[in-house]
Amino acid sequence: MRLTVLGGCGAWPGAGQACSGYLVEEEGFRVLVDPGYATLPRLLALMGADEIDAVLVTHGHPDHCADLNPLLRARALADDPAPPLPVHAPPGALDAVMALDKPRMLAAALTRHDLRPGLPSELGPFRLDTFDLPHHVPNAGLRLTGAAGRVIAYTGDTGPSTELVSLAKDADLLLAEATYPERVPEEDAPYLSSARDAGRTAASAGAARLLLTHLWPGTPAEPALAAAAASYTGELSVATAGVTVDLA
Repeated sequence: MRLTVLGGCGAWPGAGQACSGYLVEEEGFRVLVDPGYATLPRLLALMGADEIDAVLVTHGHPDHCADLNPLLRARALADDPAPPLPVHAPPGALDAVMALDKPRMLAAALTRHDLRPGLPSELGPFRLDTFDLPHHVPNAGLRLTGAAGRVIAYTGDTGPSTELVSLAKDADLLLAEATYPERVPEEDAPYLSSARDAGRTAASAGAARLLLTHLWPGTPAEPALAAAAASYTGELSVATAGVTVDLA
C-alpha cells in the first residue's frame, strides 16, 4: 500500500506547488484522492490519465477538486476515450466543477457515487469507511483499509469532532489537515484544524505515523511540526509534492 503526495497546499497552490492531491495504490489499483488545483500535471508525470481506477473527493472546495475537470477532459477527449471513471464524493460536492463544461461533454467520462458516512463500501482492494466531519461545506473523512489490513486515514478539511479519533484509530498513516500551526482564527475554529490539533488526534487515536497537510501557502514546516510534536511522539512529517509513504 503506497501513498504519493501530489500536492499539499491549502487554499491555493504556492509557486511550484499544488493543492491537496494524493495517489493511493495497492495491488495495481490506483485511487486519486482530492484532485485539487495543479495536481493533474504532477499525476501525469507518473502515469496516464486513463490509468486511474477511481477518484475520492472529500468536499467541494476547488483546492480539493478543481483538477477533476482537466482529468476528465484528458480521458474523454483522447483519441481512444477511457471508460467512465468512478468518482465518489459527498452529495452535491461535484456540482460546481462539473458545471465548468457543457453536461454532454463529460457525461460519459464518469460515474458519480455519493459518499454516505457510516456505510462501508468496497473500492478495488480497499474497504472505504467515511465519516461526517465539520467544515464550511459537507466534508467526508476517509479511511482506506487495504487487503493486508493497512490503514490510511484522511481528514479532508475539518474542525473539532469526536469522530476524528474513530477515523484515525490505530491507522498506519493519518493524513491530517493542519492549516495553521498553533491556533485556528476564531471565525474558522469550528471548520479547520491546526497542527497542534492534528498531533492530539494522532496521539489519542494511536496512529503510527502522522502526515500534516493543507498548510497555508508560505507557512514553513518547522512550526507545524513542532506544534504537532507537543503531543504526538510518532513518525511525523509534512505532505509536500513527491513525498511517498510505503506501508508494508
